[in-house]
Amino acid sequence: MALAFHRKYRPKKLSELVGQEENIRILQNAAKEDKLGQAYLFYGSRGTGKTTTARLVAKLLNCEKRNTDDKFRKLGEPCGECSSCLEIDNASAIDLIEIDAASNRGIDEMRNLKENIRVAPTSSRYKVYIIDEAHMLTREAANALLKTLEEPPQHTTIILATTEYEKLPPTITSRTQRFLFKKLPKPRIIEKLKRIVEEEAIAIEPEALELIAVLGEGSLRDAESVLDQMSSFSSVMKDKKKDVVTLALVEELTGRVGTKKIYELSKLVLENDKEGVAQYLEKMNEEGHDLTRFTKDFIHYLRKVITLKASPRLEEDFQSEMTDEEIKKLKTLSAHAVPEKHIPLLRNLIRAYADMRYSPFALIPLQITLLEFLENEPPRA
Repeated sequence: MALAFHRKYRPKKLSELVGQEENIRILQNAAKEDKLGQAYLFYGSRGTGKTTTARLVAKLLNCEKRNTDDKFRKLGEPCGECSSCLEIDNASAIDLIEIDAASNRGIDEMRNLKENIRVAPTSSRYKVYIIDEAHMLTREAANALLKTLEEPPQHTTIILATTEYEKLPPTITSRTQRFLFKKLPKPRIIEKLKRIVEEEAIAIEPEALELIAVLGEGSLRDAESVLDQMSSFSSVMKDKKKDVVTLALVEELTGRVGTKKIYELSKLVLENDKEGVAQYLEKMNEEGHDLTRFTKDFIHYLRKVITLKASPRLEEDFQSEMTDEEIKKLKTLSAHAVPEKHIPLLRNLIRAYADMRYSPFALIPLQITLLEFLENEPPRA
């Protein structure tokens, strides 16, 4: 059975992590100076590398060459060749214990952990416990973990990972070294997806790859999963004609649309083209697109258009999540934005989106909102 892309292309060194440069540098320096901690908290959005980084910390701690290899001291990276590193890569390391707090959240499980944690490692230098979805622990379980976090045995490191930092009690967070894992910028996700596409010999349109990156919503793992799904439509046989993964195919299978369609509707709205907007919405509806998700994306895009008009310096911030061509189009639209007129439209679109989420007629709230806005607006020359 073939490995999923997010597992097949999982980073084996800290330097291979995408979009978390500050965290990488801190952990590498700690490894080089032999100052890796015993209690960490990795928090942030899903699919940004928290669990992967936790496994890499386990490799750093247990790499058999950490005390003898000059490269380890120079780079702060595991060798990736010793038996300990290979066991962790293959998910067969006895002394790396991963616990899903969503299904092991009670006080009994934490008491068992407290008892087992004092047992010396079986074959490695350190025992490493990774507690995923740590925010799911009950209050009693979290309290039972406190003493262990405060004074863990010398041979043990505990790493908590969570997507909901605010749900963890301060007594837990204060006993850990905390690392924020940020959502990945779209250009960085595209960069990684391109490497996978090349390695897997997948024929795909650039626009389709871009939409897959958007679908990830800052999560590389989610984007890799969508690409994995789409790759079944592309033949990898070199002597056969490849089936190309097109933008239309990705839109059809995911129900989402690319930024091209969002740009086109935004352009029609800013040109006050009421007839064009009406026809475009009908076309979108007939093609079976998820109009609720489309409206959410449209709101985010229109927000960028309006705020860029108010503050051109925001272009630098948008560059982390948009391509150069998208920025160019955004600036063109922004030149025609009128904040005092389009901000109320944005508010009404948010209300329409709220109605669409629970309505069997998703098109109607969006259609009414845009057509009412354009009713008294003369077409722009």
